[in-house]
Amino acid sequence: MQLLLFLVLALVAIASALGMLISRNAIYSALFLVLNFATVAVYFLLLNAPFIAVAQVSVYTGAIMVLFLFVIMLLGAERAGSVQAIQWQRPLAIALAVILFLEAGYIIFTQRGVTPLVTTPLPEGFGSPSQVGTSLYTSYLLPFEITSVLLLVAMVGAIILTKGEKK
Repeated sequence: MQLLLFLVLALVAIASALGMLISRNAIYSALFLVLNFATVAVYFLLLNAPFIAVAQVSVYTGAIMVLFLFVIMLLGAERAGSVQAIQWQRPLAIALAVILFLEAGYIIFTQRGVTPLVTTPLPEGFGSPSQVGTSLYTSYLLPFEITSVLLLVAMVGAIILTKGEKK
């Protein structure tokens, strides 16, 4: 039963990710991303990490995506005309996709079996809010801060790019 649920969720996650990439409307892309985040939250529930699932829904789906939708609608990016693609973008994207598929194929075909991800029993309180907070602000403080700065830079960049197109 869990395998079937995993496969259905995988299909939904892949389809929503492709929908996000293929959609020409920025609002539809954001909504596909919301669906993808919700699917990932269900994965966390399957892994017995309810706090992370709730954080995924409340932080990413609730806060960040609502902010992105607000910015998209405020700037009118969903009504923006088609953008001329830079000539070297398509060949570069195809080359990177080929490299990605080659790497995935290499990893899949060189594995001699499935290695369990967790070999030791989980410690008491694993995935609890206090343990997640302690890990986040001690061991993973730098990646956490870098991620927040990257999100801020991406949002400011999107605003600047959209403002530049309207002139």
